[in-house]
Amino acid sequence: MLNYLIKRLLLMVPTLFGVLLLTFVVIQFVPGGPVEQMVAQLQGRDSGGEGAAVAGAGYRGRQGVDAERIAEIERLYGFDKPAPERFLRMLGQFARFDLGQSFYHQQDVWSLVRSKLPVSISLGLWTFLLTYSVSVPLGIAKAVRAGSRFDTVTSILVLAGYAIPGFVLGVLLLVVFGGQLQWFPLRGLTSANWETLGWGARVVDYLWHVTLPVTASVLGAFAVTTLLTRNAMLEEIGKQYVLTARAKGLGERQLLTRHVLRNALIPIVTGFPAAFVGAFFTGSLLIETLFSLDGLGLLSYESVLRRDYPVVLGTLYLFTLIGLLTKLVSDLCYLWVDPRVKFD
Repeated sequence: MLNYLIKRLLLMVPTLFGVLLLTFVVIQFVPGGPVEQMVAQLQGRDSGGEGAAVAGAGYRGRQGVDAERIAEIERLYGFDKPAPERFLRMLGQFARFDLGQSFYHQQDVWSLVRSKLPVSISLGLWTFLLTYSVSVPLGIAKAVRAGSRFDTVTSILVLAGYAIPGFVLGVLLLVVFGGQLQWFPLRGLTSANWETLGWGARVVDYLWHVTLPVTASVLGAFAVTTLLTRNAMLEEIGKQYVLTARAKGLGERQLLTRHVLRNALIPIVTGFPAAFVGAFFTGSLLIETLFSLDGLGLLSYESVLRRDYPVVLGTLYLFTLIGLLTKLVSDLCYLWVDPRVKFD
């Protein structure tokens, strides 16, 4: 197992290198970079719109700007050096976990990511907890009652929720419960006077604000986990050892809880690490935009539009590394829940 761990850890290095190299190369050919956008601002044009369009048409946006000023802007953003040198310097920074400085926000990428995490954690963690706490028991109940009216009705409901896009449901919730009935706020995670509230009032205010975006995010996640649990349970129930246990007089409840459930939950349990870690770094752009939540999804989208390359590459490096480590932990969970697995 130690050899397997070392091999997987070593394979992360070329994987990270390949992801960063490919992204860096693509960035070099994207028009409307930070230099062109700064030039467009100096000329009085919109940096995200006309400036990028002008830059895309042969970078005519540089016309009319002093060459020394352009060279100064290139030195400011580090574009005065060759691309290979910039890439190697970036790799050296990432090796020290220095994600660089944002062009647009004028702060380091680490601080920027930490400032956006509370929103993404609120959405992702609640989605994770509600999905597993509802879907797993529901999937077990559906497997036990397979073919019944309960099984049919719940399947229709979870599949209908899966078919409705989250942002469409979010618009509906905002219009009905936020606009017409005015039961919930329309934006943000807290009220303007949140700092002046007591702890109990803060919790209530937070839950009041987070209800609609979490509902819009979580409804579509029920179907996959519910049906996966149901089908895994049905597959185990149909195996020979279950028939043998029943023939020997083992009680149905004891059979389901001690034997069937333990084996059926293997694919569910091994997915916990990825789902749990993803809760901290998963940002839904449409949900965050719809409910005016400033999270990682919105940050990533704005960074791409503004060509904020340190944020794009820094967050890509961070999330890729976390994803690779999470995948390794998920594989190790197979060994924990199923001793029959051998990595050699």
